[in-house]
Amino acid sequence: MSDYEKLGVFYLGREYDPATKTDSKAPLLYDSRDLTTHGVCVGMTGSGKTGLCLSLLEEAAIDGIPAICIDPKGDLGNLLLTFPELKPEDFQPWIDAEEAGRKGLSVEDLAKKTAETWRTGLAEWDQQPDRIARFRDAVDIAIYTPGGSAGIGLSVLKSMDAPPAEIRENAESLRERVTGNCMGLLALLKIDADPVTSREFLLLSTILENAWAAGKSLDLADLIHQIQSPPFDKVGVMSLDTVFPAQDRFQLAMKINTLVASPGFAAWRTGEPLDVKRLLHTTEGKPRLTIISIAHLSDSERMFFVTLLLNEVIGWMRAQPGTSSLRALLYMDEVFGYFPPTANPPSKTPMLTLLKQARAFGLGVVLATQNPVDLDYKGLSNCGTWWIGRLQTERDKARVLDGLEGAATAAGHGFKRSEMDKLLSGLAQRVFLMNNVHEEKPVLFRTRWALSFLRGPLSRVQISDLMKARKSGEAPAAESAKASGTAATGEKRPLLPPDIEEYFEPLRKVGSVVYSPAILGEVKVRFNNATAGVDLWETLSLVTDLKNEMPDDPWAVAETMVEEAPEREKTPDSEAGFAAMPAELAKPKTYSALATALKDHVYRNHVLKLFKYAPMKIVSKPGESEGDFRVRVAAKVAEQRDAQVDVLRAKYSGKRKTLEDKAMRAQQKLDREKAQASTKMMDAAISIGSTIFGSLMGRKKISTTTLSKAATAAKTATKVAGQKQDVAHAEESLEAIMAQITELDNQLDTEIETLKASANPQLLELETVEFSPKKTDIQVDRVALYWRC
Repeated sequence: MSDYEKLGVFYLGREYDPATKTDSKAPLLYDSRDLTTHGVCVGMTGSGKTGLCLSLLEEAAIDGIPAICIDPKGDLGNLLLTFPELKPEDFQPWIDAEEAGRKGLSVEDLAKKTAETWRTGLAEWDQQPDRIARFRDAVDIAIYTPGGSAGIGLSVLKSMDAPPAEIRENAESLRERVTGNCMGLLALLKIDADPVTSREFLLLSTILENAWAAGKSLDLADLIHQIQSPPFDKVGVMSLDTVFPAQDRFQLAMKINTLVASPGFAAWRTGEPLDVKRLLHTTEGKPRLTIISIAHLSDSERMFFVTLLLNEVIGWMRAQPGTSSLRALLYMDEVFGYFPPTANPPSKTPMLTLLKQARAFGLGVVLATQNPVDLDYKGLSNCGTWWIGRLQTERDKARVLDGLEGAATAAGHGFKRSEMDKLLSGLAQRVFLMNNVHEEKPVLFRTRWALSFLRGPLSRVQISDLMKARKSGEAPAAESAKASGTAATGEKRPLLPPDIEEYFEPLRKVGSVVYSPAILGEVKVRFNNATAGVDLWETLSLVTDLKNEMPDDPWAVAETMVEEAPEREKTPDSEAGFAAMPAELAKPKTYSALATALKDHVYRNHVLKLFKYAPMKIVSKPGESEGDFRVRVAAKVAEQRDAQVDVLRAKYSGKRKTLEDKAMRAQQKLDREKAQASTKMMDAAISIGSTIFGSLMGRKKISTTTLSKAATAAKTATKVAGQKQDVAHAEESLEAIMAQITELDNQLDTEIETLKASANPQLLELETVEFSPKKTDIQVDRVALYWRC
C-alpha cells in the first residue's frame, strides 16, 4: 500500500525545491483532520488552483468524506469525467473540436493524445488507473442546477420550513436563520435592504420569526397572504399600518407573487428538496459528492440561493453531535462577491458563522478564489490552512500576506512576512505554498496529477448529458383526484347530534364538490423501554373512507399517519354536496364503540421499529431512517477508530524504535567487522608477498626462518577467512532485523485497514428491534366524522 492511501491523509503532491526546481520523491500528505479548521486556496487563472482543489475533493471522496460543492464557474463538473480504463473513446466526447483544430489535429487524434497524457501523468505521480475506479465507487456524484433544467433540480420551497428545534430554541441562531432567508429573498427581488432600517426586512423577518418560533412552516403562498394580512398588528411599539401601510404591503406581496408566477421561477419549485442531509449522503448512507452549479443564474439569483444553502448547512450542522474528526466538507469554488471586507451581502453572515463554529461539528469549509483583493481577511483568519499559487499583482500578494498574518496570529503562531514574501515570489504553474497552522513551517509543493479529466467549464448541454440518466425519474407524478364514487351534486348535509365532532377536508379543486364520509381517529401512544433508552409519545391519526356500510373492522383498512394530522376545517364549503353515510354514524354511541376498537387496534398492530447496532449498544431514534442511522453510527465508529488508530500507532512506535535501535547497532557491528576484515586481508597479503619475494630473490637455500614466516602468513590467511565469516554473520543479523521492521509495518497497515473497513456505514451489521405499547399507555383523544372532498 502506498503511503498516501493510508487512513486520514490526502495525497496533494510532492515537496518542491525552488533552488533546483525539482520535486522530491516522497508524497506530500495532508492530515484530513486539519481541514476542520478550514482552508483557503488562492491563485490566478492558470496557477493550477482548479487542479489542486479537485484533487483535494478526490482525496476526500476516496476517504469516504462527503462534500457539498458550490460551483459558480462550471469547473467542478470535471469530477464526473473519470475514465478508469483511460480509453481514447472515453475522452473523445469531451474534446473541444476548436482546440483540436488549433493544434492541427482531428478530434480522434487529440483524444488519443489526451488519453496518453493522462496515463503518463498518473504514472509519473505513482497513481494507477484503478485509483480512478476507487474514486468513482467511493461516492455518489451528481450535479444540481437550482433554478435551471440542465442538471438535477433543487427545490427551494423547503427553505421556508420551520428550522429544527436546535435552532428555534436558540434566539441568536433563529435570528441568523431568519435574517439570511429574508435578505436572500429581498436580494432575489432586487430590493437593496438594510437589516436595521428596511421596513421590508422588518416585516418579512417578523412574519418568519413568529411562525418559526411556534414551529410552523410557511410556503411562498402563505408568506404572500401574511404580508397582506400579518398575524400581528404592531411592529415594535408602533402600529403595523403606521410602519408599513396596507397599500405598500400589497405592492410587496405583488412583487413576490409576480416572481412566483414567472415562468423562470417554476424551475426553483421542481426537483429534490434542499435537504443538506440528503445532499451529503444517499438514503442508504453512501457518501455523496454533490456539485451545485450556479453558473447559469443571475447575480441576484446566485446570492439568493447561496444564502439559503449556507443557512440550511448551519441548521444541519447544529443538529449534529460534536466531533474532532472530519465529518463533511463545504467547498465554494469562487468566493469573490460573497465574503467582501466592508460590504455585508446576505451570504456573509452565515459564511462567517460557519468559519467560526463548524469546526466543533467536524464540518470543514474550503474557499477558493482568483480575486484575492476583495475578501474579508479578518474573517478568513479563522482558516488554518492556506494554499497559495501564482498571483497576478503585488497588490494581490500583499493582501494574501495580510490574510496569512491574521491566520498565524489567530492560531498564536509567529509570522515571518519577509520570508513568506520571498516564497510567494515567482511561483511556477502547479506550485503552491501550503501554510498550515498545525505544522511547524510552510512548505512549497507541486500538485499531483488529477484523477478527473480537467477539460474546463462544462456547458449546460454537457451537464444535461451527464445527468440525463439521473433526471429520468425526477419529475413528480401528477396528482390524481380522489375517487368519491358519488354523484356530482350529492345530498344535503346531514343533521347530527351536537356531541358528534365533525370536520371537513379543505377543498382541493375548483367546481362542484361532493364530500364523502370517513371516520377520523386520533390517539397518543407511549413506547417506554428503559433498557433501550426509549421513552416516546407518538401521535397517530387514522382515517377510514366509508361507503354506504360500516366495515366490520373499520380501523383495519385505515390510512395511518404518524406525527401528522389530516388538514381539516370546522365548516364546509357552502355550495358543496354530501354523499350518503352509514346510518350508525348519526348515533353518539357508535363513536364510543369506535374509540374502544381504536385502542384495541393500536395495541394489537402498532409497534415501534428501530435499528440497533449491537457492538456499541446504539439504538436509532424514532423517525430516523436506516441510512441516517448508519451515517450516525459510522461517525461514532470513526471516532472510536481514530482513537484506536492512535493507540495502534503508539503501540507499534515503541516496538519499531526498539528494532531501529537494534538495526543501528547491527549496522555498527557490520561496519566494524568489514573494517577488521579489510585490515586482516591487507596484513595477510603483505606477509605472504614478503615471504615469497624473499625466497625467490635470496641466494641461499630456504632457511628455517623463511619456513617460519611462511607458516605465520598461512595462519594470517586463515584468520582472514574467519573474519569474512564474521562479516557475513553481521550482514545476516542486520537483514533479519530489517525484515522484522518491514513485517511490523505491514502488521500496522493491516490492522489500520481493518479498522478503516469497520467504519463503512453500508457494511455495518444492524438488527431491527420492535417495541410494543402497554394498553394503559394508549390514549384515544378523538373519534370524529370526517368529510373528504
